[in-house]
Amino acid sequence: MFNNLNEQDTQKNLKLMLLSASVLIALFIYTLIKSDSAMEGGTYYFGIGFLILLMVLAFYLQKYKSKIRDMIPANKYQDNFQNTLNKSKEMLNNNTNNIEASISNVTFDDVAGISSVKEELEEVVDFLNNPLKYKKYNVTLPKGVLLIGPPGVGKTLIAKAVAGEANVPFFYQSGASFVHIYVGMGAKRVKELFLKAKSQAPSIVFIDEIDAIGKSRGLGSNDERESTLNELLTQMDGFDGNSGVMVIAATNKVEVLDEALLRSGRFDRRVFLKLPSLSDRKKIISLYAKNKGISINIDELALNTSGFNSASLSTLINEALLNMIKRNSKKINENDIQIAKQKVQFGKQQFSILCHEEKDVLATYQASKAFITQQKVSLFDEGIIDDDCTYPSKSKLLKKIKFHLSGKVGVDIIKKEPHVVFQSEIDIAYNIATDMQIKYKMIINSDETLAEISRELENEIRKNLQEILKLKQILIKEEVIVF
Repeated sequence: MFNNLNEQDTQKNLKLMLLSASVLIALFIYTLIKSDSAMEGGTYYFGIGFLILLMVLAFYLQKYKSKIRDMIPANKYQDNFQNTLNKSKEMLNNNTNNIEASISNVTFDDVAGISSVKEELEEVVDFLNNPLKYKKYNVTLPKGVLLIGPPGVGKTLIAKAVAGEANVPFFYQSGASFVHIYVGMGAKRVKELFLKAKSQAPSIVFIDEIDAIGKSRGLGSNDERESTLNELLTQMDGFDGNSGVMVIAATNKVEVLDEALLRSGRFDRRVFLKLPSLSDRKKIISLYAKNKGISINIDELALNTSGFNSASLSTLINEALLNMIKRNSKKINENDIQIAKQKVQFGKQQFSILCHEEKDVLATYQASKAFITQQKVSLFDEGIIDDDCTYPSKSKLLKKIKFHLSGKVGVDIIKKEPHVVFQSEIDIAYNIATDMQIKYKMIINSDETLAEISRELENEIRKNLQEILKLKQILIKEEVIVF
């Protein structure tokens, strides 16, 4: 490639030299003929002689260009760059051609603490196993299932369990694997992925971290990412609900996804995953500790691991096993667990571990919110179940503000000083009040409205203090309140 480029550049330069010399000679001759003043000295004639020499040199270089090029040493950097470019193309081709399915050996029995979402996923499995049961009534399965939840709650493991239960080919791809610097490569990979999935239907396509390619097209323009997203949307439109291909995707940033992905006909079903509750943690620990020789109280361990996700619990047991091996023992004891907790807490700060005081503050916050909202509340829930209304009334908006401020006011009263728990809820309350004043013209002063709602909450919480404290104890013990 570089030899061709060099030859083309040399030929262009020679032609330019000939053209330049010819034009300048013509100009000099025209000046000599048309000039009224006498030409004195040899300057003009020297210039003409130089240009004629330049033209002759250009002709010579043109005639013997191949010999001259052979005399010039090759540029090793050009060869290196060419080799690198060839390797890059080869890697890209390999990446797009090596999309292969795997058969998952994970089942629902291997995933603990998913009782709340298992029913929805079992429906997907049943459809893949018994499609005629649904086709008889012209029922189509949702084209896509979106798993939404914080990191470490087991989204990938759950997708593998669905594939394992259905015993169908499982195509795993990360959203980042579609992102390339070469425009069109991501779209090509998406197209090939769906072609292979359809050819082996019934099958499951799992896209982890879909926000890497599925961000809203208004959030930072990127031609390659947008072309990849457009291809994904096209492919999901290109097969019907009876094609036998199920698309499962995972994200912990659903708010940044493009609306086109979330509309009906693409990811029709959304499954929300939360941090495991106390009962979930007992099941997860029992599963991870099975046949590993644990001589500690699992109920107590589950109680003392508030804030752990399933990944952190797995790490905890694994670290405890490593310490057990160092002691040349065959059973995990309490000391192994404490050492493991220290490593998890300080070695990987993303795992949230609550001390007794922090858990008490959080339980107070959630108990206050549970009493005011009369909704199901879990210890680690952030926010309330939002009843979105197309045409909200003033009273509905004021009620939302009250719900979002209830936890903060409850902590301030019961703990006798302000605490920072969920800053997002305070922000939401203030944003609603500001919109009511500026956008909707419903209230005169947002600050006065917030202060008035806070006073109402204070009175209501003080009057029902004992009931809220009972709810707090239930949350500390069970980590969930259901009305």
